[in-house]
Amino acid sequence: MQNKLILIAGPTASGKSKLAVNLASKINGEIINADSMQVYKDFSILTSRPNQKEKKNIKHHLYGIISVKEEFSVGSWIKLVKKKVEDLQKRGKTPIIVGGTGLYFNAVVKGISKIPLINKNFRQNIRLLQKKLGQREFYKRLIKIDPKCKERILLSDTQRAIRAYEVKMYTKKSIFEWAAYTKSDFLHYDVRKIFLQIPREELLKKIDTRTGRMLEKGSMNEVRKFMKLNIDKNLSSNKIIGIKEISDFCSGTISLKEARNLINIKTRQYAKRQNTWSRGHMVNWHKLYSKDLSILLKKVLKVIS
Repeated sequence: MQNKLILIAGPTASGKSKLAVNLASKINGEIINADSMQVYKDFSILTSRPNQKEKKNIKHHLYGIISVKEEFSVGSWIKLVKKKVEDLQKRGKTPIIVGGTGLYFNAVVKGISKIPLINKNFRQNIRLLQKKLGQREFYKRLIKIDPKCKERILLSDTQRAIRAYEVKMYTKKSIFEWAAYTKSDFLHYDVRKIFLQIPREELLKKIDTRTGRMLEKGSMNEVRKFMKLNIDKNLSSNKIIGIKEISDFCSGTISLKEARNLINIKTRQYAKRQNTWSRGHMVNWHKLYSKDLSILLKKVLKVIS
Protein backbone atom coordinates (compact mmCIF):
# COMPACT_ATOMS: atom_id res chain seq x y z
CA MET A 1 0.00 0.00 0.00
CA GLN A 2 2.63 2.46 -1.12
CA ASN A 3 2.08 6.11 -0.14
CA LYS A 4 -0.96 5.28 1.99
CA LEU A 5 -1.31 6.73 5.47
CA ILE A 6 -4.04 5.27 7.65
CA LEU A 7 -5.49 7.10 10.65
CA ILE A 8 -7.54 5.25 13.26
CA ALA A 9 -9.12 7.42 15.95
CA GLY A 10 -11.87 6.84 18.48
CA PRO A 11 -12.84 7.27 22.11
CA THR A 12 -10.86 5.68 24.89
CA ALA A 13 -11.46 1.92 25.37
CA SER A 14 -13.10 1.56 21.93
CA GLY A 15 -10.67 -1.13 20.77
CA LYS A 16 -8.42 0.94 18.49
CA SER A 17 -5.20 -0.87 19.43
CA LYS A 18 -6.61 -4.32 18.79
CA LEU A 19 -8.05 -3.26 15.45
CA ALA A 20 -4.77 -1.63 14.43
CA VAL A 21 -2.73 -4.76 15.22
CA ASN A 22 -5.08 -6.94 13.18
CA LEU A 23 -5.09 -4.45 10.31
CA ALA A 24 -1.29 -4.13 10.35
CA SER A 25 -0.92 -7.90 9.98
CA LYS A 26 -3.12 -7.80 6.86
CA ILE A 27 -1.44 -4.88 5.07
CA ASN A 28 2.23 -5.10 6.12
CA GLY A 29 1.76 -2.15 8.45
CA GLU A 30 3.40 -0.70 11.54
CA ILE A 31 1.71 1.33 14.25
CA ILE A 32 2.44 4.90 15.35
CA ASN A 33 1.02 6.24 18.61
CA ALA A 34 -1.37 9.21 18.54
CA ASP A 35 -2.28 9.27 22.23
CA SER A 36 -0.79 12.16 24.20
CA MET A 37 -0.75 10.17 27.45
CA GLN A 38 0.76 6.98 26.04
CA VAL A 39 3.99 8.81 25.17
CA TYR A 40 5.09 8.67 28.81
CA LYS A 41 7.59 6.00 29.87
CA ASP A 42 6.38 6.07 33.47
CA PHE A 43 2.80 4.97 32.80
CA SER A 44 2.13 1.87 30.73
CA ILE A 45 -0.74 0.41 32.78
CA LEU A 46 -2.54 3.61 33.74
CA THR A 47 -2.59 4.85 30.13
CA SER A 48 -3.44 1.38 28.72
CA ARG A 49 -0.51 1.22 26.34
CA PRO A 50 -0.55 -1.75 23.94
CA ASN A 51 0.59 -4.88 25.78
CA GLN A 52 3.45 -7.26 24.93
CA LYS A 53 1.12 -9.64 23.10
CA GLU A 54 -0.13 -6.85 20.82
CA LYS A 55 3.44 -5.67 20.17
CA LYS A 56 4.91 -9.13 19.63
CA ASN A 57 4.51 -9.40 15.86
CA ILE A 58 3.75 -5.80 14.87
CA LYS A 59 6.20 -2.95 15.45
CA HIS A 60 4.84 -0.06 17.55
CA HIS A 61 6.39 3.42 17.53
CA LEU A 62 6.31 6.51 19.80
CA TYR A 63 4.95 4.70 22.86
CA GLY A 64 6.68 5.38 26.19
CA ILE A 65 9.26 7.74 24.71
CA ILE A 66 9.48 10.58 27.25
CA SER A 67 9.63 11.12 31.01
CA VAL A 68 6.70 12.61 32.91
CA LYS A 69 9.13 15.39 33.89
CA GLU A 70 9.42 16.53 30.28
CA GLU A 71 7.25 18.88 28.27
CA PHE A 72 5.83 17.36 25.11
CA SER A 73 3.73 19.28 22.60
CA VAL A 74 1.78 18.54 19.44
CA GLY A 75 4.69 20.12 17.58
CA SER A 76 7.16 17.71 19.21
CA TRP A 77 4.93 14.79 18.26
CA ILE A 78 4.34 15.75 14.63
CA LYS A 79 8.09 16.11 13.98
CA LEU A 80 8.67 12.57 15.23
CA VAL A 81 5.69 11.27 13.24
CA LYS A 82 6.92 12.84 10.02
CA LYS A 83 10.31 11.11 10.34
CA LYS A 84 8.69 7.82 11.33
CA VAL A 85 6.21 7.84 8.42
CA GLU A 86 9.01 8.59 5.93
CA ASP A 87 11.09 5.74 7.39
CA LEU A 88 8.19 3.27 7.18
CA GLN A 89 7.46 4.26 3.59
CA LYS A 90 11.11 3.70 2.62
CA ARG A 91 10.93 0.23 4.16
CA GLY A 92 7.76 -0.58 2.23
CA LYS A 93 5.55 -0.53 5.33
CA THR A 94 2.12 1.08 5.66
CA PRO A 95 1.99 3.59 8.55
CA ILE A 96 -1.09 3.25 10.77
CA ILE A 97 -1.48 6.18 13.17
CA VAL A 98 -3.65 5.15 16.11
CA GLY A 99 -4.96 7.00 19.16
CA GLY A 100 -7.51 9.22 20.77
CA THR A 101 -5.91 12.66 20.84
CA GLY A 102 -7.83 14.90 18.46
CA LEU A 103 -5.17 17.61 18.30
CA TYR A 104 -2.60 15.06 17.10
CA PHE A 105 -4.84 13.97 14.24
CA ASN A 106 -5.63 17.58 13.47
CA ALA A 107 -1.89 18.20 13.10
CA VAL A 108 -1.63 15.35 10.57
CA VAL A 109 -4.70 16.30 8.53
CA LYS A 110 -4.57 20.11 8.69
CA GLY A 111 -0.99 20.82 9.72
CA ILE A 112 0.48 22.72 12.62
CA SER A 113 1.36 26.38 12.76
CA LYS A 114 5.03 27.29 12.31
CA ILE A 115 5.31 29.29 15.53
CA PRO A 116 8.94 30.26 16.25
CA LEU A 117 10.72 28.40 19.04
CA ILE A 118 10.09 30.34 22.22
CA ASN A 119 12.89 30.89 24.71
CA LYS A 120 12.70 28.48 27.67
CA ASN A 121 13.15 31.25 30.26
CA PHE A 122 10.41 33.30 28.60
CA ARG A 123 8.04 30.33 28.78
CA GLN A 124 8.92 29.67 32.40
CA ASN A 125 8.15 33.29 33.29
CA ILE A 126 4.67 32.94 31.77
CA ARG A 127 4.08 29.81 33.86
CA LEU A 128 5.20 31.62 37.00
CA LEU A 129 2.83 34.47 36.15
CA GLN A 130 -0.06 32.02 35.77
CA LYS A 131 0.76 30.48 39.16
CA LYS A 132 0.98 33.88 40.81
CA LEU A 133 -2.29 35.21 39.36
CA GLY A 134 -4.32 32.00 39.42
CA GLN A 135 -6.07 30.67 36.33
CA ARG A 136 -9.13 32.95 36.46
CA GLU A 137 -7.14 36.21 36.59
CA PHE A 138 -4.56 34.87 34.12
CA TYR A 139 -7.37 34.00 31.69
CA LYS A 140 -8.77 37.54 31.96
CA ARG A 141 -5.36 38.91 30.99
CA LEU A 142 -5.15 36.49 28.07
CA ILE A 143 -8.51 37.66 26.70
CA LYS A 144 -7.38 41.27 27.09
CA ILE A 145 -4.18 40.79 25.06
CA ASP A 146 -5.72 38.30 22.61
CA PRO A 147 -9.54 38.58 22.30
CA LYS A 148 -9.54 35.77 19.68
CA CYS A 149 -9.04 33.30 22.55
CA LYS A 150 -12.35 34.11 24.23
CA GLU A 151 -14.47 31.84 22.03
CA ARG A 152 -11.82 29.20 21.42
CA ILE A 153 -10.08 28.48 24.72
CA LEU A 154 -11.97 27.47 27.84
CA LEU A 155 -11.21 29.02 31.22
CA SER A 156 -10.48 25.53 32.55
CA ASP A 157 -7.89 24.74 29.84
CA THR A 158 -4.74 25.89 31.64
CA GLN A 159 -2.26 24.44 29.15
CA ARG A 160 -3.80 26.06 26.07
CA ALA A 161 -4.26 29.37 27.91
CA ILE A 162 -0.58 29.45 28.86
CA ARG A 163 0.47 28.52 25.33
CA ALA A 164 -1.75 31.20 23.76
CA TYR A 165 -0.42 33.83 26.20
CA GLU A 166 3.25 33.02 25.56
CA VAL A 167 2.74 32.99 21.76
CA LYS A 168 1.02 36.38 21.77
CA MET A 169 3.59 37.97 24.07
CA TYR A 170 6.60 36.50 22.25
CA THR A 171 5.53 36.81 18.60
CA LYS A 172 3.04 39.71 18.89
CA LYS A 173 0.60 37.55 16.86
CA SER A 174 -2.34 35.48 18.09
CA ILE A 175 -1.88 31.72 18.15
CA PHE A 176 -4.97 31.63 15.89
CA GLU A 177 -3.32 33.95 13.35
CA TRP A 178 -0.45 31.49 13.13
CA ALA A 179 -2.98 28.67 12.71
CA ALA A 180 -4.57 30.38 9.72
CA TYR A 181 -1.42 29.93 7.63
CA THR A 182 -0.86 26.24 8.23
CA LYS A 183 -0.95 23.25 5.90
CA SER A 184 -0.44 19.53 6.36
CA ASP A 185 2.99 17.94 5.93
CA PHE A 186 1.22 14.88 4.51
CA LEU A 187 -0.53 16.36 1.46
CA HIS A 188 1.36 13.99 -0.88
CA TYR A 189 0.08 10.93 1.00
CA ASP A 190 -3.14 9.05 0.31
CA VAL A 191 -4.65 9.57 3.78
CA ARG A 192 -7.51 7.28 4.86
CA LYS A 193 -9.36 8.39 8.02
CA ILE A 194 -11.36 6.08 10.28
CA PHE A 195 -13.15 6.87 13.54
CA LEU A 196 -14.51 4.05 15.71
CA GLN A 197 -18.06 5.05 16.58
CA ILE A 198 -18.93 2.57 19.32
CA PRO A 199 -22.46 2.56 20.85
CA ARG A 200 -22.56 4.39 24.19
CA GLU A 201 -23.73 1.52 26.40
CA GLU A 202 -21.09 -0.81 25.01
CA LEU A 203 -18.40 1.83 25.49
CA LEU A 204 -19.39 2.37 29.13
CA LYS A 205 -19.04 -1.37 29.80
CA LYS A 206 -15.61 -1.42 28.15
CA ILE A 207 -14.49 1.57 30.22
CA ASP A 208 -15.59 -0.09 33.46
CA THR A 209 -13.84 -3.35 32.55
CA ARG A 210 -10.62 -1.55 31.63
CA THR A 211 -10.62 0.49 34.85
CA GLY A 212 -10.95 -2.69 36.92
CA ARG A 213 -8.16 -4.41 34.99
CA MET A 214 -5.92 -1.36 35.31
CA LEU A 215 -6.35 -1.22 39.10
CA GLU A 216 -5.54 -4.93 39.38
CA LYS A 217 -2.42 -4.84 37.20
CA GLY A 218 -0.11 -2.42 39.02
CA SER A 219 -1.27 1.09 38.19
CA MET A 220 -1.01 1.93 41.91
CA ASN A 221 2.75 1.32 41.84
CA GLU A 222 3.05 3.64 38.85
CA VAL A 223 1.19 6.39 40.72
CA ARG A 224 3.22 5.90 43.92
CA LYS A 225 6.45 6.37 41.95
CA PHE A 226 4.98 9.42 40.23
CA MET A 227 3.97 10.99 43.57
CA LYS A 228 7.58 10.76 44.81
CA LEU A 229 8.81 12.79 41.82
CA ASN A 230 6.89 15.90 42.96
CA ILE A 231 6.82 17.32 39.43
CA ASP A 232 5.48 20.68 38.26
CA LYS A 233 1.67 20.66 38.38
CA ASN A 234 1.50 22.47 35.03
CA LEU A 235 3.11 19.59 33.13
CA SER A 236 0.70 17.64 30.92
CA SER A 237 1.49 14.31 32.59
CA ASN A 238 -0.59 15.46 35.58
CA LYS A 239 -3.66 15.18 33.36
CA ILE A 240 -3.46 11.39 33.12
CA ILE A 241 -6.79 10.04 34.35
CA GLY A 242 -6.39 8.05 37.53
CA ILE A 243 -3.39 9.82 39.07
CA LYS A 244 -5.43 11.97 41.46
CA GLU A 245 -7.90 9.22 42.35
CA ILE A 246 -5.23 6.60 43.05
CA SER A 247 -3.16 9.19 44.96
CA ASP A 248 -6.19 9.93 47.14
CA PHE A 249 -6.70 6.21 47.74
CA CYS A 250 -3.02 5.71 48.63
CA SER A 251 -3.21 8.58 51.13
CA GLY A 252 -6.37 7.12 52.70
CA THR A 253 -8.67 9.97 51.60
CA ILE A 254 -11.01 7.71 49.62
CA SER A 255 -11.73 3.98 49.34
CA LEU A 256 -10.69 1.80 46.40
CA LYS A 257 -14.33 1.58 45.32
CA GLU A 258 -14.62 5.39 45.32
CA ALA A 259 -11.37 5.67 43.36
CA ARG A 260 -12.66 3.24 40.74
CA ASN A 261 -15.99 5.10 40.44
CA LEU A 262 -14.24 8.46 40.07
CA ILE A 263 -11.86 7.10 37.42
CA ASN A 264 -14.84 5.68 35.53
CA ILE A 265 -16.64 9.03 35.66
CA LYS A 266 -13.60 10.95 34.40
CA THR A 267 -12.96 8.39 31.65
CA ARG A 268 -16.59 8.57 30.50
CA GLN A 269 -16.36 12.37 30.42
CA TYR A 270 -13.16 12.12 28.38
CA ALA A 271 -14.77 9.67 25.94
CA LYS A 272 -17.69 12.07 25.56
CA ARG A 273 -15.29 14.91 24.72
CA GLN A 274 -13.54 12.70 22.16
CA ASN A 275 -16.87 11.91 20.47
CA THR A 276 -17.83 15.60 20.54
CA TRP A 277 -14.48 16.46 18.94
CA SER A 278 -15.11 13.94 16.18
CA ARG A 279 -18.46 15.52 15.34
CA GLY A 280 -16.87 18.95 15.01
CA HIS A 281 -13.44 18.13 13.55
CA MET A 282 -13.79 14.74 11.86
CA VAL A 283 -16.83 15.32 9.69
CA ASN A 284 -15.41 13.65 6.57
CA TRP A 285 -13.94 10.65 8.41
CA HIS A 286 -15.38 7.16 7.94
CA LYS A 287 -17.37 6.38 11.10
CA LEU A 288 -17.23 2.61 11.53
CA TYR A 289 -17.97 -0.01 14.15
CA SER A 290 -18.92 -3.62 14.70
CA LYS A 291 -18.82 -5.68 17.86
CA ASP A 292 -17.37 -8.46 15.71
CA LEU A 293 -13.70 -7.65 15.05
CA SER A 294 -13.59 -9.65 11.80
CA ILE A 295 -16.55 -7.69 10.40
CA LEU A 296 -15.02 -4.39 11.52
CA LEU A 297 -11.73 -5.35 9.88
CA LYS A 298 -13.53 -6.06 6.59
CA LYS A 299 -15.18 -2.62 6.75
CA VAL A 300 -11.82 -0.96 7.34
CA LEU A 301 -10.12 -2.89 4.53
CA LYS A 302 -12.89 -1.76 2.17
CA VAL A 303 -12.30 1.89 3.13
CA ILE A 304 -8.53 1.73 2.62
CA SER A 305 -8.47 -0.40 -0.54
